[in-house]
Amino acid sequence: MAQARLSMQQIVQQRRRAGLVARAAERELFRANFDVPPGDARHRFLFHVHGNAGVGKTRLLREFEHIARERGALTSYVDAGVGGIPEALAEMCRQFAAQGHRFKELERLLAAHRERRHEAETAALAVLAPEPVGAPSAGSMAVARAGLAGLGLIPGAGAFAAVLDPTQLAQGADRLRTGLSARFRSHEDVQLVLSPESVLTPVLADELHGAAADVPWIVLFFDTYERTGPFLDAWLHDVMTSERHGAFPATVVVVTAGQRPVDTAHWGAFADFMTTLPLLPFTEAESRGLLAARGITAEPVVAEVLRLTGGLPVLVSMLAGTSPTGPEDVADPSATAVERFLKWEPHPVRRAAALAGALPRRLDADVFREAADCAEEQLDELYAWVSGLPFVDERGGRLHYHDVVRAPMLRLQRGRSPRRWAERQRRLAGVFGQWREEAEAGRVAGRLWADEEWRELRLAESYHRLCARDRQALPEVLRDLVEACDQGESVARHWVRALEDAGRDAGLDEAAAWGHDLAAALEQGGTGAVLDRLVGSARRRRPRRDPVRTPEAGTQADVSETEPAGTWPVAASAGAGAGAGAGAGAVPAGARPGGVPGGRPAGAGPRDRRVELPAGVRLRVHRGRAVALAAQEDYVGAVAHLTRAEALAPDDAGILAEKGECLRAMGVPDEALPELERAVGLDPGHAYAWASLGAVRLALGDPDGALTALNRALDLSPDYFWALLRRARVSRELGDHARRLADLDRAVALRPDSAWAHCERGDALRAAGRDEEALVAYDLALSLDPGYASAYASRGVSRHHLGRTPEALADLERALELNPSYAWARAQRDAVVSHRDG
Repeated sequence: MAQARLSMQQIVQQRRRAGLVARAAERELFRANFDVPPGDARHRFLFHVHGNAGVGKTRLLREFEHIARERGALTSYVDAGVGGIPEALAEMCRQFAAQGHRFKELERLLAAHRERRHEAETAALAVLAPEPVGAPSAGSMAVARAGLAGLGLIPGAGAFAAVLDPTQLAQGADRLRTGLSARFRSHEDVQLVLSPESVLTPVLADELHGAAADVPWIVLFFDTYERTGPFLDAWLHDVMTSERHGAFPATVVVVTAGQRPVDTAHWGAFADFMTTLPLLPFTEAESRGLLAARGITAEPVVAEVLRLTGGLPVLVSMLAGTSPTGPEDVADPSATAVERFLKWEPHPVRRAAALAGALPRRLDADVFREAADCAEEQLDELYAWVSGLPFVDERGGRLHYHDVVRAPMLRLQRGRSPRRWAERQRRLAGVFGQWREEAEAGRVAGRLWADEEWRELRLAESYHRLCARDRQALPEVLRDLVEACDQGESVARHWVRALEDAGRDAGLDEAAAWGHDLAAALEQGGTGAVLDRLVGSARRRRPRRDPVRTPEAGTQADVSETEPAGTWPVAASAGAGAGAGAGAGAVPAGARPGGVPGGRPAGAGPRDRRVELPAGVRLRVHRGRAVALAAQEDYVGAVAHLTRAEALAPDDAGILAEKGECLRAMGVPDEALPELERAVGLDPGHAYAWASLGAVRLALGDPDGALTALNRALDLSPDYFWALLRRARVSRELGDHARRLADLDRAVALRPDSAWAHCERGDALRAAGRDEEALVAYDLALSLDPGYASAYASRGVSRHHLGRTPEALADLERALELNPSYAWARAQRDAVVSHRDG
């Protein structure tokens, strides 16, 4: 019977595995772990392989994967081709399915994650920037994303999108909130956009349990951990050391590989359950063994290979694969390393194809066709040959040259013929640009950045333009990075990597420095720090002003604590959008953007390396950053950005209004007053500015002027929730209790989910002697916000009025637990105690 013919892929894999004759100790250690039950103290749940580029980490992981599959394990392999946790989980699902194990529920949720993000953007567009169906502009899409970020539904994205008149933006916050609540069917849907890993990880745990019933082991491989670790490491530590996201099967083994050792800050306490495998270059004996296995034993050839490679496994394997036959093949000691790598390949077309294949960062047959300078009929054969080279790996359906080999190949081509280098880079940039334009045809410009295929083409085009030393490339790439940040950290990370790679590959010091600085900024402070770096803003830090309860002058205080953190003067009426501080909780707690403590922005570099972004881009970034920072109560940082925005657009009433509101929130109403008066002078129809001006005038002791300003704001926007609550406070000062309660009744009707509104209404009822009704309002406030200290304190006072002393004391004590510096609550508690004991 004729022997079964192997496929090309099977032959390639056999050749790759045959090259791994070393690392016997590491392979045996990993293999033996499958013979130790998970309950045995000797069993290891985590292996971490680390070492410099080129020492064979990826090849060892592939061998580990082969060993695992020999033991019947279900495996997945994730590397730098992913940019975030959802992408990593999607790749795992794809590989598990290829092995006959569909993770259907996880696949469903991953699809839902992508759909919900798209739905959120679509809903925002419909609410914030209505336009004729089918033709939303890029500007309207940016406004939509800004509204989403303002509501905290897309953390780290959208706050720096184009910002329109804050009156238009402010007036639609409630409609957007209502629209999204109607569209998102459950809290899970919101979390799939806001915090996808919190929803996806428990499902992953359940799916793994299901698979564990059918296979003896499950092995998860995470390669290029120096790239993926920044977003995977904390998550992986969490799922392996806690049951916060559900319990994983005991038969799961995790293998990571990267250039750096394990992070002891995360994994130090896990040492008894893990094995670290530091990889060094091959010893001379290991190198000789690999060469001998390939039939290379002539001492002059072996000696030259040892000298040239320094024992770096990827280079030893590559040179062994070229099968040098005599000492004359290594005769030229002045040749560069790359020339020696290819010297033993006699075919000049193949040599040229190998060099051409190194030019793109990722290679497939279409890209190779454009990069290679050869006859059409040779393309398929040459691509198959390049695919089998020992320094070429396949990831996600594309080929990647090993960095240790690709870098000297690029240096060789660039140094040998700079003009030819630039010409080929321009050609590739043009090809990717043409493909990008084809992807754009007939599509809405504002939605392109949400398209992964379009982004990849744009990124490849930008990389090759940089390598060609196009003078406009760097400013345009940095401008694109603003849009990339708008899509979140995962997309921004890909853009920063392109800067780093182009700087290294083309010898571009400026691009490399930007890439290094922005990578540090992204890791330290997320997309906010990247944007700060782009506009060169050195933010000053001051202690954040905590909200404090202000006693009512001249009478027993009946005012709720300053509105909950993050509450801004957001309007709410038909036909307008979310304002500069779009609503309470606009940015998730703990997601505070910005630079490192101490005033210097994360990754800030030398001043002489700054690339000036267009004024419109800088204005957009400054204003958007101000929105995000103000939502986090970093009003000092917000004012700094708004001051820079004001310098770019000195007569923009919206910028002045936002700056004035930030100054009011900082507790300096005298500084806020001229900004807001100038804003309403420039735009008398600016409801946001009038509302903030009313609050400032009240703070400065001018209730009549405050009433005039707030009346004007409510004339312009009758359903302006924030203005209604502020006018109610003015009415309290003027002794108009009927109008105060009327405004609060209207505010509660507009926003029945606002704890602040219910608490303020309770205060008004208590001031009118209607304590029983006040208790109902306080109970509603606390059901919406169980941590609302002011509502506890106010309810305690009403309960005291009704003779319910034990309950009153319990409420006042709870208020002080939540806010120990709450002086008004302490005074009320002491008064209740004195009354009880007296």
